[in-house]
Amino acid sequence: MIQYNKLYGGRFITVALFSILSIAGIAFSVYLFYVANSFYAYLLAASFTALSIIAGFFNIYASTLYFKSYTYGKHFEKLRASLKPISRFPSVAVAIPVFNEEPAMVEENVKSFKSLSYPKNKLKFYLVDDSTDPAIRKGLEAVAKRQGLAYLHRNERKGFKAGAINEMAKVSKEELIAIFDSDETLINNRFLLDLLPYFENQKVSYVQTEKRYKKGTFFSESIDIFDAFFFNFIQPARALNNTAIFAGSCGLIRKSAFEDIGGFPEYIIEDTFFSFESDMHGWQSLYVPECYAKGRPVYTFTELAKQQWRYNYGDTQFLSYYFKRGGYRKMSPLSNVEYTVHGFGLNYLSTILILFTVVSALIVFTTLPFAHVDLKSLILQNQWGVDLETLGFFAFTLSLLTPALLTRVYFGSWKKGFMVFLLNYALAFVRAKAAVSTLLRRNPAMKWNKHKDSLVTEKRILTVLSDTKMEVVFGVSMFTLSLLALSQLNLAGGVWLFWYGILYFLAAFFLYKYG
Repeated sequence: MIQYNKLYGGRFITVALFSILSIAGIAFSVYLFYVANSFYAYLLAASFTALSIIAGFFNIYASTLYFKSYTYGKHFEKLRASLKPISRFPSVAVAIPVFNEEPAMVEENVKSFKSLSYPKNKLKFYLVDDSTDPAIRKGLEAVAKRQGLAYLHRNERKGFKAGAINEMAKVSKEELIAIFDSDETLINNRFLLDLLPYFENQKVSYVQTEKRYKKGTFFSESIDIFDAFFFNFIQPARALNNTAIFAGSCGLIRKSAFEDIGGFPEYIIEDTFFSFESDMHGWQSLYVPECYAKGRPVYTFTELAKQQWRYNYGDTQFLSYYFKRGGYRKMSPLSNVEYTVHGFGLNYLSTILILFTVVSALIVFTTLPFAHVDLKSLILQNQWGVDLETLGFFAFTLSLLTPALLTRVYFGSWKKGFMVFLLNYALAFVRAKAAVSTLLRRNPAMKWNKHKDSLVTEKRILTVLSDTKMEVVFGVSMFTLSLLALSQLNLAGGVWLFWYGILYFLAAFFLYKYG
């Protein structure tokens, strides 16, 4: 849990960085219009302005979330101090959904869940198995028998994880439902004892806790930063407005609220939909900024890409669902902003990055007076003018330093922040393709080939290039444009586009290096 009071200055650094990024983008947009000398130039200026306004909105919104999250510490402590002692111990169903996971790993984690500090006669454990592999299914059934779990298996995996939990809820009689993923290990057995008092408020539908990964490699711990930012800043800020997101596991749900809401909406990311429906039905939610269980680290780039694909596929689905359900008519203006921004979030991180890259490349080849800095003028001029590359380099450097600096301030690492920056570019097309697949109503599964260390190098390279062909083609296009700019003695523009090419080619590099 972030010690907010120790990072008082961090919030001002955060707000300042995001504000500068926003102002710089808008200011440069105005400058583009000022120097435009053709319809083409005006068109580029308009495109850059639109992108800058969108980016500025998200940057300002992000800074407000960071700022608001600091007030949650005092709010939460005050709330916790007001809690009354537990008057009784309601029955709890502990649901462990699993899909084709290694039985031995599942059994080890089940043992940790069984160590929950709670009256044993009030607990019932459910292994909710959607596995399609017969051998794995048999192994998991044996695990359930050895560990004394109720074993539930569906012949048809309808509704993903949401459908499995909904089926379990039909047979369970317990008053509360605790959900843990099968790859998570309990690290604090007071989970139920600590969360139960919040349900004295009869309007509370669920309580969510912080989710994190176990320690692993530098790569996996860098990925953990994605979740760390969400749970340390976005969740607390949203919780102040009663829109904390149920995160799919490490949470406790009131069964009567679950039934009133109609269970989990059966989408690929059931948690966001469930949180929204909880709000729509007039229930309240809480976020407890403590970690009680940690999941298996994400060791491979393929795992990360599939995770991000699923998130963005689901978030894009949610946007359509949100408007169809009329959320914009029934919720406060702030709640509307929070839910729509949540739905657009990964689309923003992908589509806007790609479009900014395209517009930047087009501007490099304009005839505007500021668009070129050749080698001779770079060496001879005493002072640089206000040109594209100078301003662009400043904006790009700031966008690079922002995640690196924030990660250093909050999580003690420059390197992981730099990796987060690189991963956002490497994942841009994965996220964008997920959104397109949603709009075209294609199968939500991401189809990449399996990458094994045993593959010979040549075959592995071909497989990687096949899976990342869009990123590779885009990266090669940037390299080609870079050479063209350099052939015209446009040194800064050439270097600029070459760097973009590297950023998008990272998808293939990370897939090859990390699998």
